[in-house]
Amino acid sequence: MAFRLSFFYAAVFLTIGVMMPFWPVWLKSRGLDAGEIGLILASAMWLRAFTSPLLAQYADRRGRPDRLALLLGWGALAANCLFFWTEGFWAVLAVSILSTMSFTALMPLGDAVTMLKVREGGLDYGRVRLWGSVAFIVAATGAGSVLEGRPPSAILWLIVGSLCLVVVGCHAIPRAETPGSSSFLAPLRGLLQERRVIVFMIAASLVQASHAVYYGFATLHWQASGIGAGTIGALWALGVICEVALFAFSGKFVARFGPVALLAMGAASGLVRWIVLGSTTEIWALVAVQGLHAFTFGATHLAAMHYIARNVPAQFAATAQSVYSSFFGGTLMALAMLSAGWLFDAIAGRAFLFMAGLSVAALILAAVVWRRERRLDG
Repeated sequence: MAFRLSFFYAAVFLTIGVMMPFWPVWLKSRGLDAGEIGLILASAMWLRAFTSPLLAQYADRRGRPDRLALLLGWGALAANCLFFWTEGFWAVLAVSILSTMSFTALMPLGDAVTMLKVREGGLDYGRVRLWGSVAFIVAATGAGSVLEGRPPSAILWLIVGSLCLVVVGCHAIPRAETPGSSSFLAPLRGLLQERRVIVFMIAASLVQASHAVYYGFATLHWQASGIGAGTIGALWALGVICEVALFAFSGKFVARFGPVALLAMGAASGLVRWIVLGSTTEIWALVAVQGLHAFTFGATHLAAMHYIARNVPAQFAATAQSVYSSFFGGTLMALAMLSAGWLFDAIAGRAFLFMAGLSVAALILAAVVWRRERRLDG
């Protein structure tokens, strides 16, 4: 079971490892400017924010999140193949919406299945999830080397090839069953009753949204500074190597600090990281702060997964994961990504400095959750 779930995460993050650093480059090759790129990325996330929770509600009501994941895997592959025939902003936007709806809904469903198995015992989420990060490292470094000196059209071929592995990974997801529900809104109503969970989700989503400039425009910013594709790929990989190290010891780490403390670590690390990235493109400085990705992404992600698992009933698992990653995460990331496009167009790399403000907001909400947890423990 652990191998099958690890393969699923590896396939998904192999795709993300190509998409995240290099998809904006492919979009730019289609004649789109920074504002249009930001709008495409943000628009797809807006729609995802509402469609993914609805899909997850369906999975929870049926009690079979693994079946829906398989259908979405095939949908993501088909949608991305359409990019071979798209030209112009509106065509790219339309296909991007289809692609994002299918692909991004996979992760919360996969996380829901994995955390259900964690609840049953005998499975460490971090040790399974780390193979996704390892695959991301392979993709980021390998894609950078493969793409250097090649036309941007090669990016799409790499993505479609990795999506074929995603489909295989979706077939490998183990069977997962929950009691289900006959009421359409029962999973969502059950989640909304947990107010502490909602505040925690918003705080974690703010930390993840603070990556918007990094995800959307770091590669373009570093390219403009004269940094080569191979070095850029290595910089992306460095951050994920540190993330893998955190995931490898996640069980002890979560047990010692707890989800709320992990969230605070992620927000504080984001404050430092974005200030540095917005101030310099010196290689030594970039290398120094890339290690903080272990906390800005890794610790925040672990915090959310474990907090949700501890505070949300199993029959609402898919809905909870999707509301976190797609509704709160997707909405806030869409706003941040849209702003990132405008900011990057206007002030280039200094746009990173605005992301530090999101980290501050997350720190404040983490403190609110911590105070509520203390009251309940008292």
